[in-house]
Amino acid sequence: MPRPDYPTARRQDIVEDLHGHSVADPYRWLEDPADPGTEAWSTAQDELFAAHRATWPGADGLRARLTQLLGAGVVSAPAWRRDRQFFMRRTAEQEHAVLVTVDPFDQGGGERILLDPMEIDPSGLTTLDAWQPSKDGKYLAYQLSAGGTEESVLRVMDVATGELVDGPIDRGRYSPVAWMPDSKAFYYVRRLAPDLVPAGEEQYHRRVYLHRVGTDPETDVEIFGAGLDKRNYYGVSVSRDGRWLTITANTGTAPRNDVWLADLSASPLEQPELLVVQNDVDASTGIEVARDGRLYVFTDLDARRGRLCVTTPDAPTAEHWRDLIPEDPEAVLEGYAILDGPELGESPVLLCAWTRHAVSELTLHDLATGERRGEVPLPGLGSISGVSERPEGGHEAWFGYTDHTTPSSVYRFDARTGTTSLWASAPGVVDVPDVTTEQVVYTSRDGTQVRMFVMYRTGETPDVAGPRPTTLYGYGGFGISLTPAYSAGILAWVEAGGVYAVANLRGGGEEGEDWHRAGMLGSKQNVFDDFHTAAEWLVEHGWTTPAQLSISGGSNGGLLVGAALTQRPDLYAAVVCSAPLLDMVRYELFGLGETWNVEYGSAADAEQLGWLLSYSPYHQVRDGVAYPALLLTVFDGDTRVDTLHARKFAAALQHATSGDAPILVRREKDVGHGARALSRAIEVSVDALTFTAAHTGGPTFR
Repeated sequence: MPRPDYPTARRQDIVEDLHGHSVADPYRWLEDPADPGTEAWSTAQDELFAAHRATWPGADGLRARLTQLLGAGVVSAPAWRRDRQFFMRRTAEQEHAVLVTVDPFDQGGGERILLDPMEIDPSGLTTLDAWQPSKDGKYLAYQLSAGGTEESVLRVMDVATGELVDGPIDRGRYSPVAWMPDSKAFYYVRRLAPDLVPAGEEQYHRRVYLHRVGTDPETDVEIFGAGLDKRNYYGVSVSRDGRWLTITANTGTAPRNDVWLADLSASPLEQPELLVVQNDVDASTGIEVARDGRLYVFTDLDARRGRLCVTTPDAPTAEHWRDLIPEDPEAVLEGYAILDGPELGESPVLLCAWTRHAVSELTLHDLATGERRGEVPLPGLGSISGVSERPEGGHEAWFGYTDHTTPSSVYRFDARTGTTSLWASAPGVVDVPDVTTEQVVYTSRDGTQVRMFVMYRTGETPDVAGPRPTTLYGYGGFGISLTPAYSAGILAWVEAGGVYAVANLRGGGEEGEDWHRAGMLGSKQNVFDDFHTAAEWLVEHGWTTPAQLSISGGSNGGLLVGAALTQRPDLYAAVVCSAPLLDMVRYELFGLGETWNVEYGSAADAEQLGWLLSYSPYHQVRDGVAYPALLLTVFDGDTRVDTLHARKFAAALQHATSGDAPILVRREKDVGHGARALSRAIEVSVDALTFTAAHTGGPTFR
């Protein structure tokens, strides 16, 4: 198509002096979604997108294939409460996963659906954000939100009858629920009422409360949080016997926390005497008083890849910690499960989950000494999740498993026999294409070794098939690891003849906390350098060419590809940028932005503003550059990353680009940053993949 006729976007003469930097912001008016001018511009962008989408071939065939591949469904590892189990499952026919319980044998042992978001809201706009059974399985606390807002409302259900016994309790976004053993009360986290906080700070000011089931939540007793940082997120848990209360506090998304412990047998539930375990320490630590009475400490203090320590609850601070599982020089400790049932006699064991260069491992250890006893075989080179045991103890553990070609499944490990067996497979049957995954190592700009997964049709290496359309995906932030996972979109792309690569960039957690910190704050450029070098490696090794190379990322990954586009427009033919951060000077002023300045830095600080301006995609747009084709996908219900980022960036690029490649915005209403109905997920994938194919020379979807 010829150069698009872009909607008119007026340019304001706004230039601010910020710490000596002249910072232009010509599209600030697009920050206000309620402004009639913004809506008119957005509607015109909708029409432009629709006109281009109509020219991209293969949508019907791709939609059908994605539907088939997603027909495998999903299943999660179980959460046990005595002889009752809870787990999530989605079949091919379901828009959302449902929460399932299996009754104890003395109650018939039947399977029941406890929560089905589609029964609650047939429109598909309501999502189940979180759930937590009480310790005896009598009650279920669950959180729902609508329209993608993630503004969770907490309710309590009687598991046996399905009747609502408590709630709604609002302002519970991201709240943990820590039940007392008698199911009569729980600790949870709730934001202060809007009229109690300054205007614009309604998303902050969380507190820990005690709630007694059946009482008015407005009478709940505030336990903790007053006077602390308004950005704090709190974790809360209660030991199985109800004696020990743990509270953690993270300032925003900082990779460090403070930790407190209280003995509830020695102080009232409403006024627990909290003792400091860790305060103002540059480390992330979690603690658990287990069935054996020991305090288990899962920490990266003096061990950036993680270690597991033990002590006693009456001596919980770091000088008393003793290594049980020391730091591994190459693998990252991800979690553990304690298997100490009577069936094991004098030989209780510890099951430890690791990732070694982004691939999962499970190891077995003596519980008393930590001595390694062996490794638990896994089905392949993939990812495990949800390692869990029975809260009252036992010889079994369950974990989820997936890889690039294996839908989610659940395995059971039996410590008596040392055997692993399939406990639940994905509920649907699907014909998975013949795809090969290689993990390669390349050298980034500063000499750092970085790993990347490359997926292609089996047998079609570059020496056989030559260069072809390729998508490079990355994230590189917040310590989040990109490990192997089943993806219908990836499989459909590769099956059609494309190549798909996932780079494990700095800023992620694949190599531990040092790897994360090497890509945050003033080191953020390392992430972009790792990404550019991954692209260059793919070109140099014959997988693709710049004219066939696309990049994709969402959220922080949207920032990644936005920066990549502005830094190296010559290297990429097409970019899919989803729910992105792009104006890094003003990002803190909107959504949850202020909780991320511990990751990116703050424009209020002169040095940190320099970091941000050096890569902020919106501020790096240059007139007269032929930019790659760009598809920005945004969601009007997104309360994490404001859609203003995409609007301002699109307007800036449409004004500046000298090329004919289109700059497009795909806007979707009534969904947000996270979960959505399956049919909506399919449609956004169809649009992203057909756009990418159209601007990289294929592949062809049939």
